[in-house]
Amino acid sequence: MRGAWRTTWLLLAFMVVNFADKAVLGLAGPEIRADFGISRAEFGTAQSAFFALFSVAALGVSALTKRVRTTTLLLVLALMWSAAQLPMLWGAAGFGMLVATRVLLGAAEGPASPVAMHHVHGWFPQRERTLPTAILLVGAAVGVAVASPVLSWVISHWGWRSSFGAVGLVGIVWAVAWRIWGSEGPMAPSVGKEAARAPEAALTVPLRAILLSPTFLTAAFGSFAAYWSMSTLLTWAPDYLESVVGWDLHQASTMVGLGALANGAVLLVHGLLSRRAALRDTPPRIPVGAGAGILVALAGCATAVYGTTGSLAVKMPMMMGPMALAMVMLTVASTACARITPPSRRGLVLGVLTFVYALGGILSPLVLGSMVDGAATVSAGYEHGWLLTSGLLVAGGVLAALFCRPERTALELGVPETQGSTAAVPVAH
Repeated sequence: MRGAWRTTWLLLAFMVVNFADKAVLGLAGPEIRADFGISRAEFGTAQSAFFALFSVAALGVSALTKRVRTTTLLLVLALMWSAAQLPMLWGAAGFGMLVATRVLLGAAEGPASPVAMHHVHGWFPQRERTLPTAILLVGAAVGVAVASPVLSWVISHWGWRSSFGAVGLVGIVWAVAWRIWGSEGPMAPSVGKEAARAPEAALTVPLRAILLSPTFLTAAFGSFAAYWSMSTLLTWAPDYLESVVGWDLHQASTMVGLGALANGAVLLVHGLLSRRAALRDTPPRIPVGAGAGILVALAGCATAVYGTTGSLAVKMPMMMGPMALAMVMLTVASTACARITPPSRRGLVLGVLTFVYALGGILSPLVLGSMVDGAATVSAGYEHGWLLTSGLLVAGGVLAALFCRPERTALELGVPETQGSTAAVPVAH
């Protein structure tokens, strides 16, 4: 299992860089708006540009996992997103270049999560996948937590353009490490011509049956709500804390980083508890989908409190704990969709899941930016935005609690619990 955990830690670093790339624009937002003379709505357009090809690329590249090894795909993605950051180092690069590079960055980063999940699932049996999946998602929290203070320092000392170059350089370093140590897992599905000869090819489950199952639909919507919440915090929390709460950049970035650490802590604790239950072979008292749905609904209630209270003594604890509970849905949705899918289609189904929930990343910056600009006051606009986010989380949580049942769906579709050969030899990149 040493190779399995080495791969998991490498992909954790991959996700850290991935989310540091996402965070840089939100952290540099006030400076960029002042430099380019743009409104919050226009800045929201630049942030949403990141997601213009994000979902489409996630779907398209995930479909390639049947033909191309994930070690190769991950290397290419890391090099692409690193290259996309560098043009903003050029002093003459303006708002149009910013939008163009965000589109390219989104196209490179869209497939990152589903391809990484598909790759790490090739190293672990079904019952042990929750913890490594959670660890990869912890990379989102760690990426934001590390990026917030570090990139704020870079912005303060060398300007916002240097922050883009910093994250691009780190991505190149990761690509070199992956080229040396990246490898396929023993339970990874065959690709290309090998796939046609694999025993698993006899297991055919219609893709439509998977995608229209209650488990997939509610997992996807719950993830959409959770990702909307995460994207809203990533894009607008620094501006909200500066414009409404009255903090400076350092204070705001520190709080965003601490909130991200809370997200990571929630994911890690949930993953450890799930692994403990799997090793003891004890069924959970509450179905995993129901449990995740309840946590997402609670996060929605906390978001409503966060957005409406004027007391910092109440507002900050909401961000540091209850609001982070929504992130559990991203882990549960990935493992649930993997459970109801044969290995040969796992990459594609995870890509479709990403395609759906990433729409939250496209819409939330635009919607929140327009709501704030169109409101009577900045404070009122943000309050309406937080309440909208709360409503989505509560709805997604309730639906997942009622209908996300991966074991039942897998039984109905005829997908066995243990899939893939454990005798295969890892393939070095």
